[in-house]
Amino acid sequence: MNLDTRKLIPSDLLASEFLAKATHLNASVELIKVLKSRTYRIGEANVLVRASSDGNRRYFFGINYITVEEIANIDNPFVAFICGSVEKVVIIPAKILFKHLPEISHDRNGEYKINIDKDFNIVLAGRNKRIDCSGFINNWNLLLSPPIIKEEAKNSVEESLHSVLQGRLIEIGNIRGFQTYCPDKSRKFNEKKLDEIATLKTCPELQFSDFNLLRQIDVLWFKPKGNNFIPEYAFEVELSTGVWSGVGRMATLIDYANVGLYVIANDAKKFNQVISSFHEISSRYKFVPNDLLGDLYAAERNLKDLRMDIGL
Repeated sequence: MNLDTRKLIPSDLLASEFLAKATHLNASVELIKVLKSRTYRIGEANVLVRASSDGNRRYFFGINYITVEEIANIDNPFVAFICGSVEKVVIIPAKILFKHLPEISHDRNGEYKINIDKDFNIVLAGRNKRIDCSGFINNWNLLLSPPIIKEEAKNSVEESLHSVLQGRLIEIGNIRGFQTYCPDKSRKFNEKKLDEIATLKTCPELQFSDFNLLRQIDVLWFKPKGNNFIPEYAFEVELSTGVWSGVGRMATLIDYANVGLYVIANDAKKFNQVISSFHEISSRYKFVPNDLLGDLYAAERNLKDLRMDIGL
């Protein structure tokens, strides 16, 4: 590693040492820039790295729901909890951690308090309840030789995150009472097909829209009106730096003045470049960064849970 470790805070120093050890074990290491969290491609695994300084028989880590959800939805996902030393690392499959999140203490903002005890097990709510991590302690083989995924089932991180963002948009629409549609039938979000999360299995046909373009838009929200559906919002997720074809697809809704057209992306400069080609209708489009969509999704979930808790 080419980092000046003298300038690093303890948790960053531990993370640096962890990555150096992975390199020493002949694993390739690459930062996954499309994700906000400190996540790395280590060999064939995708690893979220968290570090805690030496504790008094316990180690504490803060981790947000959104972060765990994103890592759990990509291929070969793991979370590495460094417990004061690179010789004491719990390398747990992210899907196991995600499954147990409801049993872990958290605040209203979705910040989870991961508590690892002296035996390096993750503490759950309830007396003496733990995730047994004995098979995950310093188990570098999990990263160096992760489960084999069939070639046709492999997804890039960008493809997986695309599905996550689509899933979040569908969930937000459902919470708000819209009828939701997504064209991607087989892609998954939190182990469910997007087709199962959306409320509409087929895209409604509209009088003033090209149906072949309409039904390809990443996510659509409708309001029912009699036997018809009125379009309210359209969303395209654009994560690649190539041609943003989704902007053109949403133009098929331009005659519906009430419809909000949203581009979910991580590159505002690219958005402005693309939208400039649609100068006559550019004011109809709105840019939403990935991170802000995640914040909105978390807020919508929290508000839904709060309403259920107090019955109001």
